[in-house]
Formats: sequence, structure tokens, C-alpha cells
Amino acid sequence: MHDVRPGLPVGLTTRALTPADAHAVFETIAAQELHDLGAVEIEEADIVGDWQRPSFCVEEQTVGVFDGDQMVGYAEYAAPDRGDAAVRPEHRGRGIGTWLAQAMQDLARTHGATVVGMPVPEGSPGDRLLTALGYQVRWTSWILKLPVGASIAERPLPAGYAVRASDPAEYAEVHTVVEDAFLEWSERDRESYADFAATTVLRPGFVPWQLRVVTDPGGAVVAVAVVSVYAEAADAPEAYISRLATRRDERGRGLAQALMVDTFAVARDHGAVLCGLSTDSRTGALGLYEKVGMQVTSTWVNRAISLTSP
Repeated sequence: MHDVRPGLPVGLTTRALTPADAHAVFETIAAQELHDLGAVEIEEADIVGDWQRPSFCVEEQTVGVFDGDQMVGYAEYAAPDRGDAAVRPEHRGRGIGTWLAQAMQDLARTHGATVVGMPVPEGSPGDRLLTALGYQVRWTSWILKLPVGASIAERPLPAGYAVRASDPAEYAEVHTVVEDAFLEWSERDRESYADFAATTVLRPGFVPWQLRVVTDPGGAVVAVAVVSVYAEAADAPEAYISRLATRRDERGRGLAQALMVDTFAVARDHGAVLCGLSTDSRTGALGLYEKVGMQVTSTWVNRAISLTSP
């Protein structure tokens, strides 16, 4: 059911979204990224995976803006303090982004959040809009890519260690390694295994080789890389490491570097041309990735606003 909402141009309507709207959301975000970045960094499977998490209710945590049957903008809130929004570039300047920013705040407030934020390319129209609306920078993040044809220098693993695709029987152990590492710097509750699985091993298109691990001499998982191959750009399919983690007591031994070498090599064997990953200022890892030859291709800021009673 479409509703007419105050604050939007005449003729535009809104409604809560359903899982069937994932493709329209992808097209909206992709159009915005192509305009602002010159490339599409998202795949529809990212949205499907995110929306199929048990902790997320699409109908209660999203809203779309429509011009007739075409989606022209959307917003969502994902606990505990993360949101996202996009507006088709040809519809900018009509107040849609401002309306969506408020809608995202309302969704977050309804679900008990005291703050909500989202990533935007630094200096982009979205960044300028959120700045004008009072959103403050929480952290900076970077997307890095390995130049076409370049390789990360190999680093031998310690004796008895091995790198390979993870066995499904290890997926819960993989989740523990990832969460333990990410929670060292991320201020949030522990992600459930079900939510983790929804965006990794149950993500559309996942195949077992895309979850790489390093094991110690006893067979325990001590480092993890989750990679996806983005084939939307047929001329340059990209392998993107969405999660890279090493157990705290195993750091400083070159495990992450060895894992990256393996992951990107296997991804190239499966058709990837570009290789990328992202990191942010909370991790302190930017210099490490640059040291192995990766180059920053875009910079993003996570802007957030405190929520008070409307």
C-alpha cells in the first residue's frame, strides 16, 4: 500500500518494502554509486544477504519512495545503530534525501536506538546533505584495490600451519574468530551465528572456496577471510574480501598476509580481475594494506546523529 507523506514532492508515494524489492533497492544504490564514484560497488546479493538475517525485518525496518512504480529512493535501519539510504541521481534536489534521513531516524527511534549513522563517500552529495542535517563523523573508511596484474608478496606460513577453504563443520569456529577480532574495536553486541551465516555462507552465490582459513598445527582455525566475486562489471570481475580476521594470540606471524595471497590467487583462478577490501580508522590497518601494495580507490565517512524525541 502506497502512502502520500508530507515533505515529499506531489506525486511521490511511500511504503514499507518487502524482500521482493531487493532488486529495486540494488538498482537505486547502484545508480547513486555509479554517479558519485564512477563505479558500482554493490551487488544485489549483498542486499539479499543482509535482509535475510533473522534479526532484520524488512517490512518493519525499511521505507521506499516511489514515482509511480519506480523506486526513486529508499532508507533502512539495521540494529544497533546502522542505517543506509540512497536516492536516484536524477531525482536529487527535490527534498527526497532529507525526507529519507528523517525516516531513517524515525525507524531507528522506533526500534530503541539512541544514535543512527551511515557511510557515505567523502565529499559526495550524501556527505554534504548529512553534514547540513547535523550528522557528525564517527570514523573514516577506505576501499583499497590491488592493481590489475599486481600480486601481494608471498609470506611463508609457520611450520605446521596451513591455508585452505574452510570445511562447513568449522563455520561456527570461523564465526567465533571473526567476532572476537571485530569486537576488539567495534562497539556493538555480538553478532549471532545465524546473522553471520546469512551474509556469508548463505549469501546468494556463495561457494565453499570463498571462505578461506589458516589453521594451526592442531587444526584450529586461527585466521579467516570471507571473499565474494562481484561479476556485475563483466569487463572486470572483482574479488572483495568482506571480512579478514586473525586470532589475537596469533598476530604478528604473517598469517593475514599469507591468507590474502591465497584468497586473491584462488579468486583469480575463478575469474576475478580486480582484488579489493575495505578497512576503517578504528582498526589501524590501513598502512598494513598499503604496505603490501594495495591502493586506496575511495574514501568514506560514517556520519551519525544522536536521536532525541521528535
